Amino acid sequence: MEQRILGKTGFEVSALGFGGGPVGFLATDRQQVAEILNPLLDQGVNLIDTAAGYFGSEEAIGEAVGHRRDDYVLVSKCGQAFKDIDGEAWSAQAIGQTIDRSLERLKTDHIDVMLLHSCDLETLKEGEALGSLIAARGAGKVRFIGYSGDNEAAVYAAGLDDVAVIETSVNICDQANVDAALPEAQRNNVGVLAKRPIANAAWKDASEQQGIYIDYARTYSERLAKMGITPADLGFSGTVGEAWSEIALRFTLSMPGLTTAIVGTTRPSNIKCNLEIAAKGILPEKIVVELRSAFRSAENDAAEPWLAQT
Repeated sequence: MEQRILGKTGFEVSALGFGGGPVGFLATDRQQVAEILNPLLDQGVNLIDTAAGYFGSEEAIGEAVGHRRDDYVLVSKCGQAFKDIDGEAWSAQAIGQTIDRSLERLKTDHIDVMLLHSCDLETLKEGEALGSLIAARGAGKVRFIGYSGDNEAAVYAAGLDDVAVIETSVNICDQANVDAALPEAQRNNVGVLAKRPIANAAWKDASEQQGIYIDYARTYSERLAKMGITPADLGFSGTVGEAWSEIALRFTLSMPGLTTAIVGTTRPSNIKCNLEIAAKGILPEKIVVELRSAFRSAENDAAEPWLAQT
């Protein structure tokens, strides 16, 4: 597995990471989570991403691989309000208690990277939320801090001295952050984690889409149709689904300044496929240019800019 440096953290992390959203939201059996994560760690995937808001995810990950804590870089997110947590969303009280709860759930004494979970730009600029993460870093509960979000907020966060990592949407159907957030992150040596790197399988028919991310998939499917490009146009053969899966993941991994593509799944077969794709490396520059051009052309024909989905 290719290893990349996660910005100013200095961590060496795998180009492919595991996203813990689906195993939480879909209430995946804990034994199944262990059967997914342990082989991933064995094969060199050493970045695990979760969040306090991915209900059940932190607990499942802690139970599955808490005993292997030295084998992976752990990323989580906080800031939202919860029924069992005191304080309003983005308050110091809520963030502090959420971090403590995450440490317990994840069976660890520190979290490598803690991100604010998609607060708006105004909240980010107010400073209380970010200040709470800085305090947690000072207390040794987290090692590095950052922001998960998109568009103007992601650009702003990537320019802050205390931000070491951003997590943001980057894929064939979501390229706004490629032009804005990624260059700012590169200028400031900020690590970048890509969420939704395979565009929620935008090539699937609407009747095949299901689960918690269906609204994102709908927008991506509409965009891909308007881009008017096919795997065959890019020199890929085989089934449409297999070809697009490879194109999408390798496109995201090809973006300058990007560290890790976070892929979430509950199916071991999907993980095997993603590992095989990642092993092929980045796309040839010609194909990247064609996909970038198709996106820009379709966006120019649209009534409004195609902002990143938050």
